[in-house]
Amino acid sequence: MLDRWREPVATSATIYGLLPAPPRLITLTLLTALSAVTLNMILPSLPSMARDLSARESVTALAISGYMLASALFQLGLGPLSDRFGRRPVMLSALMIFVVASLGCMLAQDAAVLLACRVMQAVVVAGSVVSSAAIRDQHSTLDSAAKLSMIASAMAVAPMLGPMLGGFLDVSLGWRSVFALYAVLGAILLVWTWVDMGETRTPGSPAPRWADWLALLQSSRYWAYALCTAFSVGAFFVFVTGVPYVATAVWGLSPAEVGIGVGSITGGFLVGAAISARHARRLGTRFLLVSGRAVSVCAIALAAVVFVAGVSHPLALFGLTVFVGLGNGLTLPGANAGAMAVRPALAGTAAGLNGALSMALGAVLSTLTAVVVERIATPGALLAIIMGCVLLSFAAALVAIRLEMVSGEAV
Repeated sequence: MLDRWREPVATSATIYGLLPAPPRLITLTLLTALSAVTLNMILPSLPSMARDLSARESVTALAISGYMLASALFQLGLGPLSDRFGRRPVMLSALMIFVVASLGCMLAQDAAVLLACRVMQAVVVAGSVVSSAAIRDQHSTLDSAAKLSMIASAMAVAPMLGPMLGGFLDVSLGWRSVFALYAVLGAILLVWTWVDMGETRTPGSPAPRWADWLALLQSSRYWAYALCTAFSVGAFFVFVTGVPYVATAVWGLSPAEVGIGVGSITGGFLVGAAISARHARRLGTRFLLVSGRAVSVCAIALAAVVFVAGVSHPLALFGLTVFVGLGNGLTLPGANAGAMAVRPALAGTAAGLNGALSMALGAVLSTLTAVVVERIATPGALLAIIMGCVLLSFAAALVAIRLEMVSGEAV
């Protein structure tokens, strides 16, 4: 198993001459995990930041919402840049900016400087975009899905551990230590990437033309995969936004108990991603794509039936919504690989646009969920929104597979 993480993603490095070999899978996993943990490690520190900088908590909260918006915008730009100039220079540049921005946040003496540097920190989202594109550069759609599953199963733990570590650092050393850790991690990964990450785009490949990008944006198949991904991720955002309201209002659960319930969906995702990594080559991405969506739809439908029947218990909610995570783990690697396969030369653009769409839709759905459950804090209201997401993602998956069959590509 460890060999999977040690081996380079590519099967051969000889075509790269004196440049470093293609990156090991562990390198791409760490880059992706850093982009994930940078979002939420500062969550426990928001009150401390507001107090020390004499700012309202609503202002320091922009360190999260502003970061998410900036991440979406950066993904739109970094993907095409990596297609134009290569994966290695974009990743190295992003890490250098990230380190400087982290130091700026650490040294900030007012909220404006902190937020400006925090926005620049979002450039680390290149780790997710470039890693996905680097894998697609060298593998078929099927093999890409298996590799992406391995990354997903490993980095899904990062958002769970980030707030825990951030809270410990805040209590022990103050909120600035969190940004100091960001800077250290970024510097270590910068050196690691410089040594380990060779260019994965084929040497001498012509630069993408505007016509190529236009063809990607006009592809129904690409948008079917992208919407399948966005609504699958959207179901997760709906759950984590709404369940604290519902669990507190209906069952009076403590924050710790709510946290365990929220973690259940991540646990389901880990299981689904592990299944995809192990069996993608044997089962095929079409089967995993549809089965993942079917599992999510059936689980939410069953949960709705249970609550309509009058069974109101947190285990009934968490025990079934865990399958939403399981379904996402089965679906997302294949959906992401399929989106990048539409125009392989534009894998970076496809990955960036895919990620930006997911984050933007997630923000909209989170806001909608908060508005709804603030007024109707019931399991039924929450399940209705989740059901809408999983049904739309299921429909998009079926359309994507239909278009694949028409195109004659085997996945």
